[in-house]
Amino acid sequence: MNSDQLVHRTHHTHNEEQHDPILQPPQNKPPTPIRSFSTDPIRYMLREQRLLFVLIGVAIATLFFSAFPLTNPEPASSLSSPLLHDPTRDPAFESGSVLPTRRILLEGLGSMNVGGKVPLGLKSKSQRIVVTGGAGFVGSHLVDRLIARGDSVIVIDNFFTGRKENLAHHFGNPKFELIRHDVVEPILLEVDQIYHLACPASPVHYKFNPTNVVGTLNMLGLAKRVGARFLLTSTSEVYGDPLQHPQAETYWGNVNPIGVRSCYDEGKRTAETLSMDYHRGLGIEVRIARIFNTYGPRMCIDDGRVVSNFVAQALRKEPLTVYGDGKQTRSFQYVSDLVEGLMRLMEGNHVGPFNLGNPGEFTMLELAQVVQDTIDPNAKIEFRPNTEDDPHKRKPDISKAKELLGWEPTVSLRKGLPLMVTDFRQRIFGDSKDNSNAIANAEAASTKMFA
Repeated sequence: MNSDQLVHRTHHTHNEEQHDPILQPPQNKPPTPIRSFSTDPIRYMLREQRLLFVLIGVAIATLFFSAFPLTNPEPASSLSSPLLHDPTRDPAFESGSVLPTRRILLEGLGSMNVGGKVPLGLKSKSQRIVVTGGAGFVGSHLVDRLIARGDSVIVIDNFFTGRKENLAHHFGNPKFELIRHDVVEPILLEVDQIYHLACPASPVHYKFNPTNVVGTLNMLGLAKRVGARFLLTSTSEVYGDPLQHPQAETYWGNVNPIGVRSCYDEGKRTAETLSMDYHRGLGIEVRIARIFNTYGPRMCIDDGRVVSNFVAQALRKEPLTVYGDGKQTRSFQYVSDLVEGLMRLMEGNHVGPFNLGNPGEFTMLELAQVVQDTIDPNAKIEFRPNTEDDPHKRKPDISKAKELLGWEPTVSLRKGLPLMVTDFRQRIFGDSKDNSNAIANAEAASTKMFA
């Protein structure tokens, strides 16, 4: 092969390689276009300008919340936030020298400007309420009223003086709970209100198991933790053997601090002190009721109190035991009247203390006469030596409760005692006669004046 042919073939092969579409793309193919804002604006913004979108979103949110704040701003001179509230500017603080309550601190004054008082039984929403000693005489009647009003009730009781039978008609109710617990031990619950009734109230029981101070301290601790309103059921015994008659809440009492009744008398006085300390020092909402002699169905039959003693003795055909000369006086209120007063106190705006009792005054001999007339006119009266530190006179001044709570008792002794007798007769003798209608009539009578 000559050189001319070699050159020609080489040149020919080189030209074929240049135009072979497999080996090399043609020189005239247009290049891949570069995306820009003008060619694909939406995809460009989403992929290439994400940071810009984030900044724009932050700016829009800032402008929106600046223009439409979650809460209306207050003037600089008024309360702008509950957390910045100055308690020394609160009118309640200035008038009563008391720290604002936890409810005020949490809700602010603006949320509390509600005109008028909501009547009992017409509350807008149910509450979660704990009743210590709720299986007892007074506590069980209080539970009945709270459940009927629509509240959820938790009863705490160690059954030292209380009975499950007093609450059996609520078993199965989803709004009712019963916890066997002694309040001398702490307990954790979430509640709105605390009715603290857990304490033996008769001499037979409180001398055996005084629990005033520790139980009250634990319940006040619970009220502090959950911000609940706390009602203490104190007693007329804080007046001791009074030198003032009738007894007003301003009277400081005449109590023997080392006598046989002092565990109850001084225990309740200490409970009042603790309650006021928690109120003044920690802003806890506190209510204090000083309860005078109360009677009615579900009382303990042999608890040593004068009404239950006389009724049980008359039913059993035993002599009515009168201690001393029988001239010492007491005042007796029916249990439904007391429950009405407790609920009005709890829902009201006043701390107290308030006397809750019937100002009708009876000597022990007069009470024995009423029991004779009601049960057995032939019942005998037997005199025995008087007990130590027995008060000579006891009559409440309830003018404060009338004025501030709109409360006064409505069931007289001669009207209420037969209802208690019906209950005692059924429990002592197993009388199957239904006494529910009689008790219901008394409850209706006790609330008639408030309808």
